[in-house]
Amino acid sequence: MGVVKPSPDSGLVKPAEPNIILTTFGRIEGLARGRSLWPFGYGLACCAMEMVATGAAHYDLARFGYEVFRPSPRQADLMIVAGTVTKKMGPRLQRLFAEMPEPKWVVAMGACAISGGEFWDSYHVVQGVDTLVPVDVYIPGCPPRPEELLEGLLKLRAKIEKQGFYKPYVESEA
Repeated sequence: MGVVKPSPDSGLVKPAEPNIILTTFGRIEGLARGRSLWPFGYGLACCAMEMVATGAAHYDLARFGYEVFRPSPRQADLMIVAGTVTKKMGPRLQRLFAEMPEPKWVVAMGACAISGGEFWDSYHVVQGVDTLVPVDVYIPGCPPRPEELLEGLLKLRAKIEKQGFYKPYVESEA
């Protein structure tokens, strides 16, 4: 019976004996967090339809561990901002982000959420949601396809797995 060697980028240490693999608690925590996100959909425009389609049966977001979109920010740890954010909507977005428990992550989906999109020269549109909340992953497109959202969420999963132990978000006092 042969011993299966872990891949060099898996973070696992060489097996001590068959069926025993040594690793750190931080690595296990990162793997668990990255595969059990609970998204909170903040859909504001046409990108929201693509986000909803990603959660439907054809693309099946649940197979990656991102089960049901949560109805309350207090039950979610991932906010997906999909669409145009206006200046009137900005304080509400910040409030919902503040209500989310730690650790929390944000995905900006679509050109409007990332940079204002086709409304970039409008007085009432926020020029990027990253001016309001810290964004972890940007998904460009107008609107981005469900496959692009899946790819962005998998990139977020990889980022979370590399973080290891949880480090709380601290606002700068500048």
